[in-house]
Amino acid sequence: MACGDKPVAKTGEKVRIAMVVKSLGNGFFDAAHTGANEAAAQLKDVEIIYTGPTTPSAEGQIEIVNSLISQKVDAIVISANDPNALVPIAKKAMQRGIKVVSFDSGLAPEGRLMQLNPSSAQLIGRKQLEMARDAIGGGGEIAILSASAQATNQNLWIAVMKSELARPEFAQLKLVATVYGDDQSDKSYREALGLLRSHPNLKAIIAPTTVGINAAGKAVVDEKLVGKVYVTGLGLPSEMAGHVKSGAVKAFAIWNPIDLGYAATYAAYDFVKGHPDAKAGGKVDAGRMGSIAIDAKGEAAMAEPFLYNAANVDQFAKIF
Repeated sequence: MACGDKPVAKTGEKVRIAMVVKSLGNGFFDAAHTGANEAAAQLKDVEIIYTGPTTPSAEGQIEIVNSLISQKVDAIVISANDPNALVPIAKKAMQRGIKVVSFDSGLAPEGRLMQLNPSSAQLIGRKQLEMARDAIGGGGEIAILSASAQATNQNLWIAVMKSELARPEFAQLKLVATVYGDDQSDKSYREALGLLRSHPNLKAIIAPTTVGINAAGKAVVDEKLVGKVYVTGLGLPSEMAGHVKSGAVKAFAIWNPIDLGYAATYAAYDFVKGHPDAKAGGKVDAGRMGSIAIDAKGEAAMAEPFLYNAANVDQFAKIF
């Protein structure tokens, strides 16, 4: 047995997987906990320890991981408050044979075996164009309301959208403007009003930001353009339910935290059980989420963003 390895849990013993979230009392992570419990019920020999600091700090998480090392858990699944500050304690855990997997907000590569991203830039960019196209019946002018011009993830998604527009299935969509609301409600609202007023033929606004999509929905209602202009993008069900009811939004997307907690638990289980494919360049089995490929850097993307609409938004609005 290699140094730092510990024997796989014996038959009849529970595999103890600790889920360390950014902070307790957060609806998104409560939903991830629900998913972890679902995975544990299916795997049958798993016990979930759900924990996190009361306020989102790296120090709080370091303290918790330290205590989990003493408890000799089998795996730690963590959404990191700081990608680098937690690396030393995560490395210590791995040296003791604990399998460390990060999800949602990743640890730097040297601090974990795998990072499970909710989705990939390609899937996120494409999904938003599909929702815009479907909302407006195939074609017309669209605009993008982003966060800040420096937001790495937003810029990546926008770059994907621009390249996808060249594909035949999006040929009828015409991008007329990209504006930035800096993830501030009032500025995003003003930028959305500007788009509606300066582009009279605009059919859809795509906002890949939870602040922007909310502000754009309000702008469409206030300008009495419901049914003429549709808003889509990435939003939280609790904030978007009203916009779906008003008719300003037909559908929007965001990762489903239940699926994320579920898939991360399955991934950790594969590492604990020593499955030969559970490694960079391999794959993990994620139950109902299918097989998830891990790239050479140990990064994996779970699925395309989950679609919310009138049929399911109320159910999820209660969760996050």
